Amino acid sequence: MGGRDDGKRIGAAELGRELGERATLVQFSSAFCAPCRATRRVLGEVAAMVPGVAHVEIDAEARLDLVRALEILKTPTVLVLDAGGRVVRRAGGQPRRADVIAALGEAL
Repeated sequence: MGGRDDGKRIGAAELGRELGERATLVQFSSAFCAPCRATRRVLGEVAAMVPGVAHVEIDAEARLDLVRALEILKTPTVLVLDAGGRVVRRAGGQPRRADVIAALGEAL
């Protein structure tokens, strides 16, 4: 998982659902993005194995306001949020499971 972020916060109102109790994996996807499907699977598996972690997928085309505010440049883009909704990590492209787990360590 790539670089750190500048501490932006995302709340339940922006996500359209509640944050995870301990952390949230936010995935920005688009309809014809093949790597987005694999990313969905990886993030879903990680969220299922780590208690208190939620996975939220957002259609980038439907949420251009959020895409612009968070400077999302491509899909998939994954943001790792801590329990308070602060962005602690971001990655563009399809992440590896080990990298997602390592990035979660920073949020927990």
